[in-house]
Amino acid sequence: MALTLPDAVRALVDGRNFATVATVDPDGGPQTSVVWVGLDDGDLVFSATEDRRKVRNLRRDPRLSVSITDAENPYRHTQLRGTVTISPDPGKELARALSHKYLGQDPPHESADVQRVVVRLKTEKIAGNVK
Repeated sequence: MALTLPDAVRALVDGRNFATVATVDPDGGPQTSVVWVGLDDGDLVFSATEDRRKVRNLRRDPRLSVSITDAENPYRHTQLRGTVTISPDPGKELARALSHKYLGQDPPHESADVQRVVVRLKTEKIAGNVK
């Protein structure tokens, strides 16, 4: 069952804090990537292109761990774990919204053949030092 994110965790996600996502490679080893994150209907979401290793890993094994550290106070941090769903983002709307959140501008142009997806985490475990 998905957990509701506490207000302090939501504040970290809503801030301009980078997140590190960890997936499982085919050989069982860890794979990490730094991503921009946001909230949609209470779920953590991020944008990625279909060809990325993290997306291929998540299509094979939907388990995800996300670590977020407060950029202004690194002693405030959280880790979210759960499973993801992946859906197409043909209009690249999430990428645009996250670019505005983090940079205050539209993202660089991507050709029409670049396929973006929305990765949505259903949080099953929350840890960290967020108050």
